[in-house]
Amino acid sequence: MRRTTITGVFQQRLRWVRVATLGSLATAVLMTLIMPSIGLGRETDPLRIALGATGILVFAAAQAAVLYAAVTPSLSQAVHRRLLAGFATAAALSIPMTAPLGGGDWRTWAWVGASIVGTAPLLGGRATAGAVIAAAVAVSGAVSWWSGGSLVEYLVITVGFGMMTVGVTGLHAWLWNILIATQEEHSAQERLTAARERLRFGRDVHDLLGHTLSVIALKAELAERLVSVDAARAEREAADVRLLAASALADLRKAVHGYRTVDLRGELDEVSRVLRSSGIRCTVTDRTGDLPVDVAVPLSMVLREAGTNVLRHSTASWCSIELSRHDDEVRMTVTNDGAAAVRPDRHSSGLRGLRERLAETGGTLDVRADGGLFVLESAMPVTS
Repeated sequence: MRRTTITGVFQQRLRWVRVATLGSLATAVLMTLIMPSIGLGRETDPLRIALGATGILVFAAAQAAVLYAAVTPSLSQAVHRRLLAGFATAAALSIPMTAPLGGGDWRTWAWVGASIVGTAPLLGGRATAGAVIAAAVAVSGAVSWWSGGSLVEYLVITVGFGMMTVGVTGLHAWLWNILIATQEEHSAQERLTAARERLRFGRDVHDLLGHTLSVIALKAELAERLVSVDAARAEREAADVRLLAASALADLRKAVHGYRTVDLRGELDEVSRVLRSSGIRCTVTDRTGDLPVDVAVPLSMVLREAGTNVLRHSTASWCSIELSRHDDEVRMTVTNDGAAAVRPDRHSSGLRGLRERLAETGGTLDVRADGGLFVLESAMPVTS
C-alpha cells in the first residue's frame, strides 16, 4: 500500500511537471506567432499577406508538434522522425513565405529563425542541434542581404533571442528528461522486484508441493500394487494419499495468501512420518532449539528435498536426520542406505537448485555417496 501511494504521488507530480514544461515550451511557439505577425500587419500586398500567414501558421504548428513530442516519451521513434521531417519542411517553406513581410521595416524571418534556434536543442543530439543553429544563422544572414536589411540586427534577433529561448525552455526540458529517466529507472526496479517475487513464489510452491506430490505418487503406486495382495494395507495407503492431498491443498492456500509459517519441527515430524509409513526406519536427532526464520526456512527446503530423494532415488531401509548447532552455524545431516541401487534421473535438479539458493544466503549443501550410503549435509550461518 505504501509503495502504491508513493508511485501514485510521483505520477501526479510528473503530470504537473509535464504541464509546466509544456507551458514553458509554448513561449517559443508564441514568439513564432506574435513577432512575425507584426511584420504581417505591416505588409500591404494581399498575396504576401496570404502566403506569410500560411507560412507562420504552418511553421508554428510544426514547431508545436515537435515540442509536444519532446515531452511525450510514449511516442514511437517513427512518429518522432515524421515530426522532425515536418518541422524541417515547414522551416524551409517559411523562408520564401515570410521573409518578404514588412519589407525593411521589420525583420520578420529573423524572428522565425530565432524560434528555430530556440527549438534546435530539442531536435536531437548536439551535432543535429549545432547543424540546425548554423543553418538558421546562415539563412538569417542571407535574408538580411536579400531584403536589404541590417545584417547585425538580423543576427542579433536570430541568435540573441534564439539563445534566450533556449535558456527559458532548455532548462525545463532538461529537468523533464531527468524526471523521465528517474521514472524509467523506478519502473525497471519495480519490474525487477516483481520478477524476483514471482521467482521466489515459484520456488516456494515447488518446495512446498514437490515433496508431498512425490510421496502421493509413490503411495498411489504402492496402493495400486497392493490391491490384489493386501487390500487392508492398500486401503491404508489410499487413506494416506487422501490426507496428504488435503494437507498439500491447505498448505498451498496458505502460501498463496501469504499466511504460511515455517515450522522446522513440524517438517521433521512430517518427513519422518512419511518415511516410516513407506517402510523406512527413520530416526531424528535435534539439538538446535529455536531457530530464526532465515535459518529454518532454508533448512526446511533442504529437508523436504532430502526426504523426496530418499523415496524416489534409493531403496533405503533406514534414514537418520540430525540437526546440531555449533556457535554461529546450524548443520543438518541426512543419511540413508540403499543409495547404490537407484540413481537420480537426468531431469532431477532439486539439489542443484537448492545449492544455488542456499549460496545466496551464505549456506552450503554437500552430498556424497559411499559404500551404499548417501549423505546430505547442509549448513546455515546464524546471524542472530
